[in-house]
Amino acid sequence: MQTGLRGRSLISDLDFSKEEVETVLDVAWDLKAKRAMGLPHAYLRDKTLAMLFFFSSTRTRGSFESGIAQLGGHGAFIDSKVTQIAHGDTEKELGEIFGRYFDGIAIRHVTWGVGNRYLNLVKEASRAPILNMQCEDYHPFQCLADLMTIQEKKGRDLRKKKIVVSWAYAESYRKPNSVANSLILQLPRFGADVVLAHPPEFNLKPEFIEEAKALAKRYGGAFTMTDDMEEAIKDADVVYAKSWGPMMTTTTEEEAIEITRKYSSWITDEKKMALARPDAIYMHPLPAERDVEVTSAVMDGPNSVVFDQAENRLHAQKAVMALTMC
Repeated sequence: MQTGLRGRSLISDLDFSKEEVETVLDVAWDLKAKRAMGLPHAYLRDKTLAMLFFFSSTRTRGSFESGIAQLGGHGAFIDSKVTQIAHGDTEKELGEIFGRYFDGIAIRHVTWGVGNRYLNLVKEASRAPILNMQCEDYHPFQCLADLMTIQEKKGRDLRKKKIVVSWAYAESYRKPNSVANSLILQLPRFGADVVLAHPPEFNLKPEFIEEAKALAKRYGGAFTMTDDMEEAIKDADVVYAKSWGPMMTTTTEEEAIEITRKYSSWITDEKKMALARPDAIYMHPLPAERDVEVTSAVMDGPNSVVFDQAENRLHAQKAVMALTMC
């Protein structure tokens, strides 16, 4: 167990070592058990968390706000659009001032080419830890919950487990790439055989691909890529299929819509899930576009763990807050 997380920020998934991630998971399982038994665990009594949103949220806001309260602290919801952040407060000012007001600053900012830089500039000016509730590059808390869920369902030893991270069709807005990025960076550190599947126009950043390959080599797993969803899912232990935008190909909305429409067949349906192992689990960070991105039969079916996955956001986030804001 690692004990040096007090005051640390979590912006990139790799900000915490593999051993530190294992510590987070140990604490998360302990907090989950305490929650289940109704045992008090107010480790952050009188601590405060600023929750700054530049982008809408359901699970992220709910789980952070509930989590800090269960730990005995208080979460302040801050909408960037109705504060002076929209009218001149800079990253330096926010970091300097909120870093004095609050014991932690959690930020969600997914604007392409802007969000991650914003978080890091706030971090430079803040005396309080910065927690990334999602930027365009990383979604570390979702990934911690995902890892926690996979280990609950498949065991803590993920060596040689085939985990498919696949693009899926969706008709709404261009979703950030961050969930896929985080998964391909975190899972190879646990020895999993990770398969990334997506149409050619939906590439991830080359630096993330190269890092994923290097991590797989270092930790004895595998990292492969394909543009065939069905081939990827064959014999999978975990099918994690969600949409993300073609930002590496185009940032033009009209062109992105046109490209995306070519791949409506990339839906997670019963036929595709039948290619996986019989005990394979289906995962999605939600919200999912039902019967567009995934069929309701799969999402509500016996292989789906999406609601356990969503619950684990609460426990994983509480663990990081307890370890960094104490």
